[in-house]
Amino acid sequence: MSTNSIDAQLMAKMFLAGARNLESKKEWINELNVFPVPDGDTGTNMSLTIKSAADEVKGLESVTLETVSKAISSGSLRGARGNSGVILSQLFRGCSKVWRNEAEITPKNTAAAFQKAVETAYKAVMKPKEGTILTVARGGATKACELVEENPDIEIGDLLSQTIRYMDEVLNQTPEMLPVLKEAGVVDSGGQGLVQILKGCLNGFLGIEEEEEEKEEVRKFNYRVEYILNCAKHISKEERLKFVGFLESIGADVAAERCDQGLKVYLNTDDPGAALTKATEYGTMSRIHVINNIDRPVYPLHLFDEKELEEALKNPEEDSDPEPASQPEAGNSSAAAAADLAAASSEASPAPHKDVGFVAVSIGEGLGGIFRDLGVDCLIEGGQTMNPSTEDVMNAVAKVNADTVFILPNNKNIILAAQQAQNLIHDKKIIVIPTKTIPQGITAMIDYMPDKTPAENETAMREEILAVKTVELTYAVRDTRIGDNVIHSGDIMGVGDHGIIAVGKEVDDTAIASLKKMVDSDSELISVYYGKEMSEEKAQALGEKLGEAFPDCDVEVNAGGQPIYYYIISVE
Repeated sequence: MSTNSIDAQLMAKMFLAGARNLESKKEWINELNVFPVPDGDTGTNMSLTIKSAADEVKGLESVTLETVSKAISSGSLRGARGNSGVILSQLFRGCSKVWRNEAEITPKNTAAAFQKAVETAYKAVMKPKEGTILTVARGGATKACELVEENPDIEIGDLLSQTIRYMDEVLNQTPEMLPVLKEAGVVDSGGQGLVQILKGCLNGFLGIEEEEEEKEEVRKFNYRVEYILNCAKHISKEERLKFVGFLESIGADVAAERCDQGLKVYLNTDDPGAALTKATEYGTMSRIHVINNIDRPVYPLHLFDEKELEEALKNPEEDSDPEPASQPEAGNSSAAAAADLAAASSEASPAPHKDVGFVAVSIGEGLGGIFRDLGVDCLIEGGQTMNPSTEDVMNAVAKVNADTVFILPNNKNIILAAQQAQNLIHDKKIIVIPTKTIPQGITAMIDYMPDKTPAENETAMREEILAVKTVELTYAVRDTRIGDNVIHSGDIMGVGDHGIIAVGKEVDDTAIASLKKMVDSDSELISVYYGKEMSEEKAQALGEKLGEAFPDCDVEVNAGGQPIYYYIISVE
């Protein structure tokens, strides 16, 4: 290796340093959410995405630029969560295309890799927006190319530091590109996550992380603790962060993810008793597992064959059209990948084979029951704060014994991950219906007609979900101003399909105010799905108020059981 290049060992070290830096900043990045709702998850999604890739890098037996590049690309594609995670995985994939064929990383091929990364990511997004992670990435690629062109002998450390500095400048300009960022007083969270990854990589290159990395290698915790914390009441973001802070003080690799029952908790620690005792302050526990890490076997990680990946994600215009294009249609993809995921699934479906099956993302016992009653074969637990990964979607599809599988993401932040799974599955025809809300998913299932072809149903379902308007009732976690709405922490907000449509002090009043902006002369049905924190009595009382306020509409009240949102209400 020359003095002005990076070999495979250093590349791996830098990537892991970038992953650690993002992990340490993820909650801060979560707080950059534009809307003051209790579900900011960009930092978490990006961190889980890069962690999937980091785990594959750590598991490599042979470290070369080719194997490291494959591990980063494969791991991030499968682990991608949320729109920010999917875009991040495509940026990594673009870099991999360049570096996997190189003997070493140089300033010249770094600039080329950054440029390829941007082209690849833009093509994965249907309607790219300026002022996002894509803008920040493009700014970095442009700067890197300019620096190499101006000085072909530039030191690689200077190239990285100057490129990152310029990306920071672009990031700080994102509020001028997206008015919603300016109103909220934040920069783009995805762009911030990307900058933090690269700053961590630079620290790894400079050796700043060496001491901490050595400590991490030496420190091995004896136990892995996992449990579901069944919360007696809703845990606020502040309480959750305090709980996580305690767990981090006694261990590492901590996660406390929201789920239907409350929180899914994971950590490595030498004091499992303390981790369990602390949880009793918030509720009861179930599905408790305490695993001895010393005796726990290490399983080899599967890497997609790079040729299969290229075929799976191939865009016919990729090399001839450098302009951003729409999301590519599903085509041939990796049969081996799908087979591996199906074999790895802990529960192979015993259901008889059928022509068409369904996968839906949902959270809450009531909502899950509704989807099952409507014919959904496999439910993926998730939604806001819990965006499932591409691999989660692939695993769910593998459990459905059908030739054609419809996927209902039911959240705008899960659609890209579902489409990425669609492009990686070969042995079944996958149709993603871009449902952005739970009510849209329910409508899509209601409108499915068994006597029609999958293509006819896809067209009909896509048309019908456009007639569904949705509002979600939750509370504000900070003071802010968005448009004409002055919002204070603790206020109740009605979050509609395109932003906040009502703000108030009481849940019912805010719900009625929201619906006054949604109901029109064509509206016929109002469907109310009440959340985990609301009683049936309160929900029925709201239903009666809505019936009086909107006498021309039928009102249905259903148990949803969803966390965070008091009500999810749709108008059709």
